[in-house]
Amino acid sequence: MTSSLSLSLKRRGALLSALALALPLAFASASAHADQLDTITAAKKIRVAIDLAVPPYGLKDEKLNATGSDVETARLLAKSLGLELEIVPTTGANRIPFLQTDKADIVISSMSVTPEREKVVDFSVPYAAILAVVGAPKSMNIAGPADLAGKKVIATRGTTNDQEVTKILPAGTQIVRFDDDATSITAVVSGQADIFATAPPLLKTINEKNPAKQMEPKFTMKVNMLAIGMRKNEPRLKAKLDEFVKAQLKSGELNNIYKKFHGADLPADVTRNAG
Repeated sequence: MTSSLSLSLKRRGALLSALALALPLAFASASAHADQLDTITAAKKIRVAIDLAVPPYGLKDEKLNATGSDVETARLLAKSLGLELEIVPTTGANRIPFLQTDKADIVISSMSVTPEREKVVDFSVPYAAILAVVGAPKSMNIAGPADLAGKKVIATRGTTNDQEVTKILPAGTQIVRFDDDATSITAVVSGQADIFATAPPLLKTINEKNPAKQMEPKFTMKVNMLAIGMRKNEPRLKAKLDEFVKAQLKSGELNNIYKKFHGADLPADVTRNAG
């Protein structure tokens, strides 16, 4: 009798131990697979990572208010979802880490869709486009990558511009990387280097700060599609963001925002995504 009771108690103890181990795993699994769209909706706000040092995509006006095409796109999204917008300032290098560490729900920050990024984040359908160019003063004779040999080129670390120019640099070229576009722009304005792998709007910003630079695009490395970034495996959130982009492309609102800040209509490669 004592032996049977002891065996029963041992079995019960083993069962309780197994349950104690299983429950935290079950809760962790449920938490890990919590639907992000539901979480955002419950919070009644959406946290959007935006680089506010990349005009005209993101910047601060004379009253230090956030503005730019990405900021207006984020405001349009929040309004369409009936949510409060919380802008989370970021840099080019921190956009994806901010998603992965839950500092932001999504990224709307001139983030190009690339195969490398698609391995770690998901993207909406493109809402805009950006050119990756090599810019330099008008007086410099640069027609292609070969003309960069022996020269110094500035790029912002972790951007597609950095990636693209790194692929084509000939031997003997010095590349100087800075952690954000604001610092890169300051470096060009102050004369640390004259060649900048960037987007055309940032060349315009340099000319506004130092008209003597007369920066212009010398050649285009790539046309990149810009999309809203989100964490992997959130199908309901992705569907909602895709729906937003397609609807606002069809209504013309995203084109109006782009034209307001960039002075041109969205490329046809973007507008063909209209729903």
